[in-house]
Amino acid sequence: MAWVSGADGQSREKLGYLGLGMMGFPMTRRLVNAGYDVTVWNRSPGKAAALVEAGAKGAAHPRDVAAAASIIFTCLTDAVAVEEVMFGADGLATAAGSGKLVVDFSSIHPDAARLIAARLKAANGMGWIDAPVSGGTVGADEGTLAVMAGGDVSDIERVRPYVLAMARRFTHMGPLGAGQTTKLCNQVIVGCAMAVLAEATRLAVNAGIDAKRLPEALTGGFADSIPLQLFVPRMVQGIHSPPFGHIATMLKDLDTVIDVARDTSTPVPMAGLAAQLFRLAKSARGANADALEIYKLSAPKDG
Repeated sequence: MAWVSGADGQSREKLGYLGLGMMGFPMTRRLVNAGYDVTVWNRSPGKAAALVEAGAKGAAHPRDVAAAASIIFTCLTDAVAVEEVMFGADGLATAAGSGKLVVDFSSIHPDAARLIAARLKAANGMGWIDAPVSGGTVGADEGTLAVMAGGDVSDIERVRPYVLAMARRFTHMGPLGAGQTTKLCNQVIVGCAMAVLAEATRLAVNAGIDAKRLPEALTGGFADSIPLQLFVPRMVQGIHSPPFGHIATMLKDLDTVIDVARDTSTPVPMAGLAAQLFRLAKSARGANADALEIYKLSAPKDG
């Protein structure tokens, strides 16, 4: 059975979660803490074990998650990882899938999302929602994420209560691939904001004013924003753990923006410049460094 009765007497579907990284772990923990029946799998078993201790059920392979659950959430590094979990040995495609639904929180190319969804549907009948997220690890921990989704209306409404246990907002943007395209728009704004805030913060420091007070000074003005309030203090104080996201992840998304922009004849000069700055940051700071370390690109040599 893929349904259980909750403490409120309402029927609830059994859930699965694949990929317990920086975002997946706190998101799954929220589902477990909310009392949902959740089966988990992760390539490295340590994080899965921690969630099993908290009340989740562990699975040895992705196909075992599909056997236990009717809605399977995934949050994986890139399209290669998504394809492996879907179509590799003991992947979801090897399980019975009729009536089951995958909700993919990964950020991948819209074309990849549509292709993977079609392949999985043909393989075992599983449905698909592309549902990338924004809000970082803080949002995942606090349940304040914004989720942008592509897929059928009926599928979106079916998963809505479960997604809203992990997020504050869940917006249906259109057919398959629309969620991924919306996430690319998000990353244009966030990636460029990181680069611009790093520039403004360095100007403040070099000019001799207290950069830590920029968020206070600009609150309520046209420059105020969530990135201003969150990113600038971390840049100035060198707080990079836990990271808001890895440099390599931001660069992957901005490179995808450029690819989609090429296909759609869309000029993206600001996103292109931000991608090059993150490429420099990757070379200077490392692929797994916090994306906010872009600020350090302009540090003096003795700093």
